[in-house]
Amino acid sequence: MVQSPPETRALAYLLARYREPDSVRGVFELAITAVPFLVIWALMWVALDHGYWIGLLLVVPAAGFLVRLFMIQHDCGHGSFFRGRPANDWVGRAIGVATLTPYDYWRRSHAFHHASSGNLDHRGIGDIDTLTVHEFLARPRWRQILYRLYRHPIVMFGVGPTYLFILRHRLPIGMMRGGWEPWLSTMGTNAAVAILVAAMIRLVGFGPFLLVHLPILVLAASIGVWLFYVQHQFEDTSWSHDEAWSFHEAAVHGSSHYHLPGVLRWFTANIGVHHVHHLCSRIPCYRLPDVLRDHPQLTAVGRITLLQSLRCVRLALWDEKARRLISFGEAERGPSVKQGKTAYSIISTVRIARRLISGAGVSI
Repeated sequence: MVQSPPETRALAYLLARYREPDSVRGVFELAITAVPFLVIWALMWVALDHGYWIGLLLVVPAAGFLVRLFMIQHDCGHGSFFRGRPANDWVGRAIGVATLTPYDYWRRSHAFHHASSGNLDHRGIGDIDTLTVHEFLARPRWRQILYRLYRHPIVMFGVGPTYLFILRHRLPIGMMRGGWEPWLSTMGTNAAVAILVAAMIRLVGFGPFLLVHLPILVLAASIGVWLFYVQHQFEDTSWSHDEAWSFHEAAVHGSSHYHLPGVLRWFTANIGVHHVHHLCSRIPCYRLPDVLRDHPQLTAVGRITLLQSLRCVRLALWDEKARRLISFGEAERGPSVKQGKTAYSIISTVRIARRLISGAGVSI
């Protein structure tokens, strides 16, 4: 691992002043997310008596609120949503029952993701499996087919998310030998989920429960995986081997700024400001817009619009020579002609960081 350039280290120091959580704001954000979700869920159940398709119209907003609950759980995992650690942890565990995500187990794997994001020598925990062109071509044909299937949009954003949240999270995959905490987290969450599901089935019935909750869960899971995908699987992301990798550079250049319309930014709790989040993960989601407001130069770094993000679906392999993500078709056609693009992006971002730091009076 190399030492981060002074520009990115100083930028991280500059953003530290946004880290202080506001517990009152946190309670408010939790309330305006959880209460509407429960109300919409109840309305969908009532609508079953008047036609299932009426209730299905409410699946999209219900899934949006469930995604936002997951983002609150995400902030709790970073200890950034409330002031106290116990409040973050217990709210995170409670939300984890609704999102089918064992909080303490997920928190550990997600911390590993933050500590190693963009490092080619530390892939596999808390991220989307990504092969280099050389690794893909060196695999036998049957393993290439499996990887192609894994990266196919139907699997990546359809079958995969449902499998991840409903089945895979029932065991501490990746931490089976990680001691008692991952097992306690997953088994405790499983027991709480079983109790909640049994209570809901007793209250509304087995069929109505599945008709209401399953489409919400499936759609929310797909949205969540899509967001995570776009935040790191964009063309000019950054991957390096351990000897050339630095935390701050990987945070700024390996995470996108997913610029969404206002209503989608609210439902996703500003998680699209992902380059700032990775650079300083203790900033609460409700303070990320403050960073962009005070430092508008950061809006251009890694910026991807909703329309542009659709083109990220085809990206599947890291080209170590061109230093960018490419499609299977590009890998088959040979070397990329866009090798200079990433270097230009890095130079531009360093210039932006220098202007920010200079304006704030930080000496480096």
